[in-house]
Amino acid sequence: MSRLKELRNYVDEELNKMEDASKRTSAIAHLYGVSLAATMIAKKRGLNPEIASMAAMLHDLHAYKTSSYDDHAHLGAELARKILKELGLTDEAETEIICSAIYHHDDKFDIDGSMDEVLKDADVIHHCMNDMSKAVKEKEKQRFEKLCMEFGM
Repeated sequence: MSRLKELRNYVDEELNKMEDASKRTSAIAHLYGVSLAATMIAKKRGLNPEIASMAAMLHDLHAYKTSSYDDHAHLGAELARKILKELGLTDEAETEIICSAIYHHDDKFDIDGSMDEVLKDADVIHHCMNDMSKAVKEKEKQRFEKLCMEFGM
C-alpha cells in the first residue's frame, strides 16, 4: 500500500469518529479537495506532489478532531508530526516540510517556503471554488486572483 493511501486510511478513520454527519461530509470533502488541488499545484511547480497531498490530508485534522479552529494551524502541525511519527510514513526532512506547510497554511498574506505556498494555495482554491456562490474572503482574494492567472482561469 502506498504511504499516501495509508495516510488517507488513517485520516478516514479519524473523520469517521465525527458524530455530526454533515460536518463529517464537509471535512472529507475539504481534505480530499485540498489534497487534489495540492497535488496538481505541486506537480505544476515541480515539487513533490505526494508530500503536498499528505500535507493537505492532515492540514485541518486537528480542527475536525477538536471542533475548534483556535490556533488550528500550529496545533495541527504538532498533531501531524505525531501522526507521521506513529505511522512511520516519512523521513525527518519530509516530516519537516509537511509540518511547516500545515503550520503556515492559515497565514494567507505571508509568503513562506515553496511547499507552504502550495498548501495555502490549495486551501484557497478549495475555499473559493467549492461553492462559487460565496464571495471570496478578503484574506484570500489576492492569492485567488494570482492562482487564476497561474492556471489561466
